Amino acid sequence: MLSRSSFTSLVVGVFAVYVAHTCWVMYGIVYTRPCPAAADGAAGGCVWPYLARRPKLQLSVYTTTRSSIGAESNIDLVLNVEDFDIESKFERTVNVSVPKKTRNNGTLYAFVFLHHAGILPWHDGKQVHIVSPLTTYMVPKPEEINLLTGESATQQIEAEKQTNALDEPISHWRSRLTLNVMVEDFVFDGSSLPADVHRYMKMVQLGKTVHYLPILFIDQLSNRVKDLMVINRSTTELPLTVSYDKISLGKLRFWIHMQDAVYSLQQFGFSEKDADEVKGIFVDTNLYFLALTFFVAAFHLLFDFLAFKNDISFWKKKRSMIGMSTKAVLWRCFSTVVIFLFLLDEQTSLLVLIPAGIGAVIELWKVKKALKMTIRWQGLKPKFQFGAYNDSEKKTEEYDAQAMKYLSYLLYPLCIGGAGYSLLNVKYKSWYSWLINSFVNGVYAFGFLFMLPQLFVNYKMKSVAHLPWKAFTYKAFNTFIDDIFAFIITMPTSHRLACFRDDVVFLVYLYQRWLYPVDKSRVNEYGESYDEKLKKKSS
Repeated sequence: MLSRSSFTSLVVGVFAVYVAHTCWVMYGIVYTRPCPAAADGAAGGCVWPYLARRPKLQLSVYTTTRSSIGAESNIDLVLNVEDFDIESKFERTVNVSVPKKTRNNGTLYAFVFLHHAGILPWHDGKQVHIVSPLTTYMVPKPEEINLLTGESATQQIEAEKQTNALDEPISHWRSRLTLNVMVEDFVFDGSSLPADVHRYMKMVQLGKTVHYLPILFIDQLSNRVKDLMVINRSTTELPLTVSYDKISLGKLRFWIHMQDAVYSLQQFGFSEKDADEVKGIFVDTNLYFLALTFFVAAFHLLFDFLAFKNDISFWKKKRSMIGMSTKAVLWRCFSTVVIFLFLLDEQTSLLVLIPAGIGAVIELWKVKKALKMTIRWQGLKPKFQFGAYNDSEKKTEEYDAQAMKYLSYLLYPLCIGGAGYSLLNVKYKSWYSWLINSFVNGVYAFGFLFMLPQLFVNYKMKSVAHLPWKAFTYKAFNTFIDDIFAFIITMPTSHRLACFRDDVVFLVYLYQRWLYPVDKSRVNEYGESYDEKLKKKSS
């Protein structure tokens, strides 16, 4: 059986191989090998860019309720750029007529054509086009109300009816359409065309050479939840912002892979909002910062795993609560569960929600260990039994209770006052939402105060040897990584501020570790001392 150190080395080794393999795959995506014959001027086996001929082009955007069109009937022209310059970016907002079928939970499609100027798209043999739905289905966010004074009884009844009706997905309008054209005069090798770009390419034979027509691309990652608008039955027109920018071949290939990844997440059950959090990572940051984000996320997962592993190992072997604040353990459990319920209520990204849920389960198990609790089942009825504390543990409990006594004079009035203020001045979806928000605001604003009992116990015992320092170290690394993620991943502001609060707490622990040097006769976190180990070995 593998020892703990060899298992950790194995995990780190697998992680290093994974990072190296990902870097190699990313290099293969960004770099495309050009046609070797093009350097010699030979045409054989090469696919040449049609844009190198500098044709005069026109951009046309049509809307229709059908997913395919064969002629110009039953379609509406919403945008026409006659002298289209592929090098110049632009953004235009147009009003689009919403058909009755779309207002009744139907779909509306946008057909984007890039064709020769002065020729209708369906009469141009060298036109390229791409289709994108302008509508999507999503459950709308419940309306927030003032629980005490904001609504009358009649309005509350109407709001409840509306909430029940909105439990089902309805049509939402995608108010942005982002277009790109690959502008590089890149010569492809016909025998090894990249599969990702190939499906966007249209080939034509011009004399003895094969050319690919302009590669038109719709950036679906730019379709964010914040830009969606509910389509009502009375809606006749909606705004559509059409933006265009050129794109390089490397970025185009990368963007295609990212869109495929987001689509795969949705096929695995990710909601529109969950997928939107992933889109935000790619769209709201530049490519260099995106590469940094990848490495940060990879190390975050590694340190999360190692922190959970060492934390579980520490508490699994722990036999004594000497020097450990039981109140701090109970508070961490309560705060972790409340934070998980809050993130669940706020429909936060699964990237944040899943680690929070795992952490809540581990904290519940740690409470069972701290209280020396055993559960015995008598049929279907559980019976809880609590173990006894020895004299040293009782002394720790006295310090713990003393710290909590002083802390309660400050903490409870602040939490109750904050809950009352938010009830009067802030709107919530329900009483449950207010309760969870009140708890979590107390956790985020004053949660670091509940670390004071452990700091007080450390001060009284002049020792930090009983703390799980390996797990603390990995959690500290993750805390600093969370500081970076706080600016990248969408999360509640209070959760973002809590990331920086944890930095201060860990620095105080580090100060205490420096202040109280190691005493080899002192009992460690497993109820053993270094001197006792030497006596056992000598005997």
